[in-house]
Amino acid sequence: MGPELNQSTFSAQKKRKRTGGQKFNFGWNDEEDTSQDWNPVYSKRVDRYTGPMVFDGLNDAEVEKEYRRRARMLEERDPEHGKERARQMLEQMERQKEKSKSKRTRNDWKFKELADMRERDWRIFKEEFGIASKGGHIPDPMRHWGESGLPSHLLQIIDQVGYTEPTPIQRAAIPIALQARDLIGVAATGSGKTAAFLLPMLEYISQLPALTEYTKDDGPYALIMAPTRELVQQIESEARKFATPLGLTVVSLVGGHALEEQAFALRNGAEIIVATPGRLLDCIERRLLVFSQCCYVVMDEADRMIDMGFEEPVNKILSALPVTNEKPDTEDAEDASVMRRLLSAKDRYRQTMMYTATMPPAVEKIAKQYLRRPATVTIGNIGEAVETVEQRVEFVSGEDRRKQRLREILLNGGFAPPIIVFVNVKRNCDSVAREVQNMGFSAASLHGSKTQQQREEALASIRSGAKQVLVATDLAGRGLDVPDVSLVVNFNMASSIEAYTHRIGRTGRAGKSGVAITFLANEDNDVMYDLKQMLSKSSISRVPEELRRHEAAQQKPAARGSR
Repeated sequence: MGPELNQSTFSAQKKRKRTGGQKFNFGWNDEEDTSQDWNPVYSKRVDRYTGPMVFDGLNDAEVEKEYRRRARMLEERDPEHGKERARQMLEQMERQKEKSKSKRTRNDWKFKELADMRERDWRIFKEEFGIASKGGHIPDPMRHWGESGLPSHLLQIIDQVGYTEPTPIQRAAIPIALQARDLIGVAATGSGKTAAFLLPMLEYISQLPALTEYTKDDGPYALIMAPTRELVQQIESEARKFATPLGLTVVSLVGGHALEEQAFALRNGAEIIVATPGRLLDCIERRLLVFSQCCYVVMDEADRMIDMGFEEPVNKILSALPVTNEKPDTEDAEDASVMRRLLSAKDRYRQTMMYTATMPPAVEKIAKQYLRRPATVTIGNIGEAVETVEQRVEFVSGEDRRKQRLREILLNGGFAPPIIVFVNVKRNCDSVAREVQNMGFSAASLHGSKTQQQREEALASIRSGAKQVLVATDLAGRGLDVPDVSLVVNFNMASSIEAYTHRIGRTGRAGKSGVAITFLANEDNDVMYDLKQMLSKSSISRVPEELRRHEAAQQKPAARGSR
């Protein structure tokens, strides 16, 4: 129908056939190689390129070894010119090494001399260790113990004790403290704060006159306050490691021991006293102790002391210190040369240091009243768990189900002792400890109703390895150092995210890794939001789907209550 139209005869398939046969081939066959075999350059080919080059993925020693191997190869395969070419190659290697060293020196603080460090280098250094500081005339942190400014005899003791690398708080706080500056240290649990205030204190005291028959009754040179008996005894033990070789005496004052016994320990005087606020105030009020020559004060875990109701005792103790060595509240308090100047034959301006994990208003008030122009050092993100702790959360409700899950975890054998299990209620503590013993593990319990002797025995047994599992309330959640804890189990979730942070901080200490497993239930609604936020910020932890979707984890409790 209709007129005939011109029909196309084009075929794509035929087109491909025609053009495909005419495609130019860029390769050639082996028989077409025009190289002449009689040419020595071609007859003695080397398997790899022998010229100077950069070797990716090799360290400096491996690169030098490869250069020398290729130099030997050149000498063997080119008798006429190989020796000269090998020499040029080795010269090229030396130039590359110098260039690499120069580049590394410009860009890496680890390889720079102290005099070559610039502002950019210090900024990189501080970022690497999470150090932030504020205040006037703050010195640079120390990169290693040799730059600390501590005397040689203390450095020898540090080496003997086994402190190889300073922790971030030690890097930042020690140079400041050695300038006789007042200091507020804000750092996470397990960060090495004890040595950060002990070492400058010992350097300070070692420059003061030794106690004599006439001065021993005037009180100590230094005072350390901590919230719990266990923490006080831990600090005392650490202090003696350094103080005893220096001929200094350390005495602890805690509840649970007779006052007469502690008065007897003070009979020959002591340069350093470590105490809980309650027992220390008892000693002051009973005239067993005076502070006529105290010139160094440390408040450890200051926020915890306030939480435990020690604000009034702390204020009374600080008010009992002599006013004659108080610092002026002027710019002189930031001047190291003025602060280190001796006031008389036996003392200098009083130096006050406060270490805390948070800064509630009550702690700020004490700091403002008793510290003079303090430098503030903050390490990491306060209130967050360290990255060496893997946090695992499981929804397990009911006492029986939790005990069964605890049994599965312990019998799994994936965690080596010591292990710490946290509970919220004292009566639960002994019950869970008995359950652990029924599983075949040796266990000790620690809570506030125990006598001082029982508490000391429980801690000693877990530290010595005599017991495998410690079941404890929050009494053991803060400041206590039990070495090499591989696992922390929150049998009951802590009542606050701060308490949770300190609990899981019992593991993953001193650079080692650890695991924290938390049993969660609907009664823990008030902390679910904060817990989810903390898990989200951790690079090695995961937020379980049940917690992510839980209604209580969507917004803060205060926000939910205001609707």
